[in-house]
Amino acid sequence: MNPITKVSFEDTAVAFSSKSDAELYKMYLLFKSMNSNTLVKFGGSLLNTAINLHLPVKFIIKPTIFNHFCGGETIEESERAIKELAKYNIGTILDYSVEGEGDEKSFNATRDELLRTVEKARQNPKVPFSVFKITGLMDINLMEKVQARQELNAEERAAFERGRERVNAICKSCYAADVRVFIDAEESWIQETIDNLTYEMMELYNKEKAIVYNTYQMYRHDRLDVITRDYENAVKGGYFLGAKLVRGAYMEKERRRAEAEGRPSPINPTKEASDKLFDDAMRFCVKHIDRIAFCAGTHNEDSCYLLIQLMGDNYIEPYDPRVYFAQLYGMSDNLSYNLAHNGYNVAKYVPYGPVESVMPYLLRRANENTAIAGQSSREFTLIQREFERRRANKK
Repeated sequence: MNPITKVSFEDTAVAFSSKSDAELYKMYLLFKSMNSNTLVKFGGSLLNTAINLHLPVKFIIKPTIFNHFCGGETIEESERAIKELAKYNIGTILDYSVEGEGDEKSFNATRDELLRTVEKARQNPKVPFSVFKITGLMDINLMEKVQARQELNAEERAAFERGRERVNAICKSCYAADVRVFIDAEESWIQETIDNLTYEMMELYNKEKAIVYNTYQMYRHDRLDVITRDYENAVKGGYFLGAKLVRGAYMEKERRRAEAEGRPSPINPTKEASDKLFDDAMRFCVKHIDRIAFCAGTHNEDSCYLLIQLMGDNYIEPYDPRVYFAQLYGMSDNLSYNLAHNGYNVAKYVPYGPVESVMPYLLRRANENTAIAGQSSREFTLIQREFERRRANKK
């Protein structure tokens, strides 16, 4: 049987199997609100102002948007989400989503918290990956200066080395614990610095299998060339390439900066071009699965169907540990739950951190849902359809 015929992202019974009627209704209200661009923009601005003024709005945010998109304020609070997802054979990627203060104390605190997520993953096989942003461990201005090949003074060189040691401490801990780790992609003006640090870690820890994964934002028109180069370097260097494929998260910022600096934008000219590049990257990874382990981080149904087909055509079992699907917690359950139901490796990004600190992340999620063509409408329609199915079954 063609593997693609076994999986249906329209199966709302599976997609919302973890939700009671009350929980489904709560989702219905949330996505109905997020369908309104005006409400999202006005409400987000209002919440930001309230938090900056230290007004008591946590009691409104935590039981609503926070609980839907986040696991909790701590790793311990996130245990509920880990267990809930595990019941449906979905893994958890604990994503510490606090944007630090940008000083040494903050960088060290972030490192220590990330090491706790590695320990949690070591203890629990349902937490298959750790994840971090290098800007949580090192000054972004310093990273930009390194990428621009500017001379560093002695103090800056020491600060950069401390940042590298934080990165190494996390990757070394992952290697010792046999826990895979995603190093997130960021803006293009620091991405080369991130890439080079990631390659260092791969050479150290990916000799037996992929432990350290680089992230490739496929809305950048050069990323498939970069993946191809990285694969060739991995073959020459005798290590495995870990790759997380995403479409990207900084498009508007990238275009604005490119325009301001009078240089060509690094972003694909159309969404269709980004979609094609993402799919071509999956084809490349599948073709070279002997040396590449990868995760398709996508909410795009067509890309998920394509990867199912590619795996079937190349005799890759759904549970092969070298291939994962990933979506964000609180979004695209029709993908995650149906993929897992059919035996594919799936993990959800589960952000956590104090409510006030995670607000920038939450507001981005709300804005992305309204910005992605039809995303909120798609979620809303599926929820409505599941309500109708449940009502019909009760008659």
